[in-house]
Amino acid sequence: MKENLTIAVDFDGTIVEDEYPRIGKPQLFAFETMKKLQENGHRLILWTYRSGRELNEAVTFCEENGIHFYAVNKSFPEEQFDDSYSRKINADIFIDDRNIGGLVGWGEIYQKLIGDDALSAPTKRKKSWFGF
Repeated sequence: MKENLTIAVDFDGTIVEDEYPRIGKPQLFAFETMKKLQENGHRLILWTYRSGRELNEAVTFCEENGIHFYAVNKSFPEEQFDDSYSRKINADIFIDDRNIGGLVGWGEIYQKLIGDDALSAPTKRKKSWFGF
């Protein structure tokens, strides 16, 4: 797997069940997977629609569950908001329930990023007309 990935993670519907503005129940394996990603040296950014009190509650909830984010709603901790720049977060991977097809589940995320199916350097493989 590529070392030191920066991974942006959504909160509502991704880390927890979507109960916005309340905090839903944690998604199965979400915190375990994020802890393992951090143990492996990856940076996690909380990337969420939440702001103000609701954002603070989400950050506190994650901290109480052992996750301390590299940054929250920004690409790096020192970043200052400037509306002349894009608000897009600079990350290698985005984990979000709003992906096409929805959230694949934290078990599959774990396998793709940490487990036997972990990301590795892409291999060039020529496919036939039949897709294999």
